[in-house]
Amino acid sequence: MSNLIKYRILGISLLAVSLLVPIYVNSVHAQKGSINGAGATFPYPLIDTWRVEYQKVNPDVNLNYASIGSGGGIKQFTEKTVDFGASDAPLSETEFQKAGSAVHIPETLGSVVLAYNIPEVTTPLKLTGPVIADIFLGKITKWDDPKIKELNPDVTLPSENIVTVHRSDGSGTTFVFTDYLSKVSPDWNQTIGKGKSVQWPVGIGAPGNEGVAASIQGTPYTIGYVELAYALTTQMNYASVQNKEGNFITPSVNSTRAAVSAEASTLPSGSASWSNVTITDPSGPDSYPISSFSYLLLYKDLSTNPSIDEQKAKAIAEFIEWAITDGQQFAEPLGYVPLPQSVVDVNEATLKSLTFKGNPLITN
Repeated sequence: MSNLIKYRILGISLLAVSLLVPIYVNSVHAQKGSINGAGATFPYPLIDTWRVEYQKVNPDVNLNYASIGSGGGIKQFTEKTVDFGASDAPLSETEFQKAGSAVHIPETLGSVVLAYNIPEVTTPLKLTGPVIADIFLGKITKWDDPKIKELNPDVTLPSENIVTVHRSDGSGTTFVFTDYLSKVSPDWNQTIGKGKSVQWPVGIGAPGNEGVAASIQGTPYTIGYVELAYALTTQMNYASVQNKEGNFITPSVNSTRAAVSAEASTLPSGSASWSNVTITDPSGPDSYPISSFSYLLLYKDLSTNPSIDEQKAKAIAEFIEWAITDGQQFAEPLGYVPLPQSVVDVNEATLKSLTFKGNPLITN
């Protein structure tokens, strides 16, 4: 069984797991050598692979991760019920100030794709940002709408109602998607805007990337947004999207890498605010336009979380150092982009700044 298919099966139980997070993370705190995190569903396949592979590197450390969405991850992080949070959206200025001394560590890169279920159509569709916005605004309601047909003249589109699927939970994937739509559609920007949760004009909601993928798979004539790894897992069809240069780009590791290369040349230090960091709608002829970092969230001084002792703090720092270096080899087979060296360098500097009661955790 491939890793990707495994995550489709595991996704069925993730919602149930998420409902038990507060109980779960408190119970595992008592276990020696356990590192406990919660948050974004976007990087879950990669983090779960790290869980398995890091046991081979350090058998004394157990990694536990609850895939509950970025909003839940930020909440658990700021409430100090987990050792680290994970989010595809950087902390907002308000969240950053509330957390106090938080650091962002980009762990991987991925892309958000427009997956759809049109039984009669096997040819990949082409879509533009304004058309995608109008679909999710409820202005384009039929698959054979002239605006979609104009982009796909060789495809016979059915005269069926479009059913949009969006996230029902606080979601970094939603943040990335709505950040993109806010850039390419003035109407979207003025009426809906961007955020981990927004007021959707139309459509049905589902929890997690897993839930959106399952809803699309199970309901004909749907379209929704999911992370590339989940589209690959479920073998759904997904659209090529027109980028800033006017080219229709298929989401892939290479087109996501091109987006990062175009936009991520300068990044803030890990302990600075990352609220304005975005790589959606980038320049570059080969860039896929809906790409994003996914972040691990820590306190700059890990003793800020009273459940973390010095031994655990060192174990967390050592695990993350492995994840952003040797652990990146597991990214590409799952549809994620390994971190460029420039981003690894920023992360290394952040790790060296981490302390426990003022004492550095990484000294080499």
